[in-house]
Amino acid sequence: MNSLQFLEFVASDEPKYLVRLLGSDIGSLPKDRYLHWDQLRHLPPPEGFTSLDWWTAVKFKRMVSRHELPFKDTRGKPFSFSDTGNLYSRLHQVDRDASGRIEVPHGDMVNSGSRERYLMNSLIEEAITSSQLEGAVTTRRVAKELLRSGRPPRDNSERMIVNNYSGMGFLRENIDEELTVPMLMDLQRTLTEGTLDPDVVGRLRRPADVVAVVDQRDGEVVHTPPDAGQLRDRVELLLDFANGRTEDDPFLHPVVKAILLHFMVGYDHPFVDGNGRTARALFYWSMVRSGYWLTELLSISTVIQKAPAQYVRAYVFSEIDDNDVTYFLDYNLRVILDSIRLLHAYLVRKAGETSRLEAMLRGSDAALVLNHRQVALLGHMLKHPDASYTIDGHRRSHNVTYETARTDLHALDKMGLIVKYTGGRRWIYRMSDNFEDRLKRVVAP
Repeated sequence: MNSLQFLEFVASDEPKYLVRLLGSDIGSLPKDRYLHWDQLRHLPPPEGFTSLDWWTAVKFKRMVSRHELPFKDTRGKPFSFSDTGNLYSRLHQVDRDASGRIEVPHGDMVNSGSRERYLMNSLIEEAITSSQLEGAVTTRRVAKELLRSGRPPRDNSERMIVNNYSGMGFLRENIDEELTVPMLMDLQRTLTEGTLDPDVVGRLRRPADVVAVVDQRDGEVVHTPPDAGQLRDRVELLLDFANGRTEDDPFLHPVVKAILLHFMVGYDHPFVDGNGRTARALFYWSMVRSGYWLTELLSISTVIQKAPAQYVRAYVFSEIDDNDVTYFLDYNLRVILDSIRLLHAYLVRKAGETSRLEAMLRGSDAALVLNHRQVALLGHMLKHPDASYTIDGHRRSHNVTYETARTDLHALDKMGLIVKYTGGRRWIYRMSDNFEDRLKRVVAP
C-alpha cells in the first residue's frame, strides 16, 4: 500500500473507527522491527484489529515522522526516511563502538601496533566477500594467498578481488579529499579494470548501454536505473551530498549519510558495472572521513554475504514502499553492529591466543629450542607484530657480540618465525606471516 492508497483508505473509513485505530498505539512493531507489508501481513495482528488495520497504523506513524531527502526517483518523487523504531538507538551504538576504543582482555589491541595487521586482514576479507557478492568464484584460501603473495591474478574472479583490494587502498589514500567526478571515475576504474571492456571503464553509462539490476542468485530484474541522460545531474547531486554542500540540507547523522551514499549509487547505477563495489567502498570512505575509524577494521560484505537476499530486499522495499529508505538504513545499521560484534569476538580470540603463546614462550619446552634472548625477541614480536629488527639492534639490546646476535636471528629465520629482507646495506627482520602456527610447532610440548 503506497501513500495514495493509504490516504484513500483513510478517507473512505468511518471517523470514529480511525480515531480508535490511530489512538490504539498499534503502530509499533514487534521488537521495533521495520517491516514491510509483505512481512507484516504474515504476522498475527494485535487483538481486535486486522492486518490491514495494523499496517494503516504503522504507515501513519511512519508518515508523521518522515524526513525528506534531496534525492528523487526517476519520477521526481523524493526519497525519505522515518525516525521510528530502533534507528537512533542503533546510531548511538555505532557512535559508541565505531569511533572509539574496543577493550579486550590483556589490553586495547586495536590501538596498539597490531592495528595495521588487523587492518590488512579486514581489507583482504572485504575485498574477497565484496567480490563474491558480485559473482567472483574462488575460495577464501586461494584469495588470501593471491593478495598476500602479490602474484598476478589468473582469471576474472581473481582480478575482481585484486581490484577491490586496490580500490580500498585508493580510498585510504584519498580519505582527506573531497569526492569529485575524477575521483569517482578513478575509483570505478580501479575496481573494474581488467574485468570489463576498456571502453566502459572509468566513465558514466551512455544511452546505448542497456543496464538492469539483477539478483545474482536467480537473474531476476529487481531494479531499472535512471536513464543515462539524467546521470550527470544525479552524480553532481551525489557529490554535493557526500561533501556536505547540498542546498537546504538539514543535519544528517554521518552514519545515515554514509549509508545513503551506498544506497544512491546502487539506485542510480551510474556505471555499466561495478556499482555495488563502488557503493560499498564509498560507504567506507564516508564513515572513516567522518571519524568512524574502526570501520576500516570491519568487513560489512562478510555479514551481507551470509544472507544476500536481505541485502536485495532492503533495496527493493525502499523503492516500492514510497521511496522509504528506512528499510535500507535499518538493514545496514544491523550489518554494521554485527560487523563490530564479529570484530570484537575476533580480537578477544586473538588476545587469548597471544596469551597462550606468551605462556608457551615462558615454559620449559621453549628453553629446549630457544635461548633467553630469542624468547625475549619473540615475546616483543607478539606485542608489536609490525616492528622490525636488525642484528645490531639485537646485539645492543642484549650486550652480546655481533656474531652471537647474527646466530640468534639466523636460527629464528631457519625456523620460519621471522623473515629477512634487505634494507640498504643490512638485513632487516620481521615477524613471518604464519608466525603463530610456526611458534606453536617450535615450542609446543
